[in-house]
Amino acid sequence: MTDRIRNPLAGLRDAIWHPTPGSLRALALFSVIVNAGIIVTGGAVRLTKSGLGCSTWPKCTPESMIPTPSPDHSPVHMAIEFGNRTLTFLVLGAAVAVLAAAWRARPRRRDLLWLAALQPVGVLAQAAWGGLTVLTDLHPAVVAGHFMLSPVVLIPAVALWVRAGEGDEPVRRLVGGRLRALSLALVGVTAALMVAGTIVTGTGPHAGDDRAERFSFDIVQVTRVHSLLAWLTVALTVVLLAALWRTGAPGAVRRRALELLALELAQGAIGYVQYFLGVPEVLVALHMLGAAVLWIAVLRVYFATRTRGPLAVPGAVPAQAEGAVPQPA
Repeated sequence: MTDRIRNPLAGLRDAIWHPTPGSLRALALFSVIVNAGIIVTGGAVRLTKSGLGCSTWPKCTPESMIPTPSPDHSPVHMAIEFGNRTLTFLVLGAAVAVLAAAWRARPRRRDLLWLAALQPVGVLAQAAWGGLTVLTDLHPAVVAGHFMLSPVVLIPAVALWVRAGEGDEPVRRLVGGRLRALSLALVGVTAALMVAGTIVTGTGPHAGDDRAERFSFDIVQVTRVHSLLAWLTVALTVVLLAALWRTGAPGAVRRRALELLALELAQGAIGYVQYFLGVPEVLVALHMLGAAVLWIAVLRVYFATRTRGPLAVPGAVPAQAEGAVPQPA
């Protein structure tokens, strides 16, 4: 048994301090996972009505940084809210590890370093905004902004994960300009879909606390808007898929688009079921997980429409990237 197996921390230290292309990409993937995971745990805080389990910020109570007995909050709610705050340190740790590995990598790749540097900044902004949600007693607009910060942080995280597996050649489009624009439009519509989802949640019963303010919108109307955006997302994906097949786009691009369509259909099914069942907490949590995975998938589609060539591996024979020849729109 090797020392690395006996001491996993040594392997993690080496991955950060003496990174290889593979270990850097693995750290980038871990950052993507924990940033998606914090969306789900944040949703659990709302679904269990624990949003004000800690009554202030950055302390949990006016007297203590950690939960202490309080007549105003149950120990369970305090533990859930404090646990979610604690998980922020895991996300921040992942971001710092990625940044350290990108800095230590040789040769140092400037664009990877910038993408890595954005991640701890985003996590700190997310933590500060989380404090604002508590200080405003879970105002729905502030809570919606807190949720949407996570997809924003995921953009450089996913970009770093993708770029860490590519080379540094000039960008080459793998599809025509119109298809690349369509993939970008798909990212925009998906972002609008997620914003609409936060408005639905802020209007519905899961506001994080019984005392929390809610949007005054008609829940049926905002749900319909959310549903229409969901169908628009599916329609754009189908159009993109058809065009990718018609133009003979590279297999990797088509696979990403197929994965996206499958996720959209699954997410839509969960959404309709939860609506007709009265939005049970378990299905809402699953829907939030689906939103995070769907966002990652749509970003991967966009990044798959271009390449920077294969990653240079010492001693390997250079190979042409799949589908390096641009395709017509």
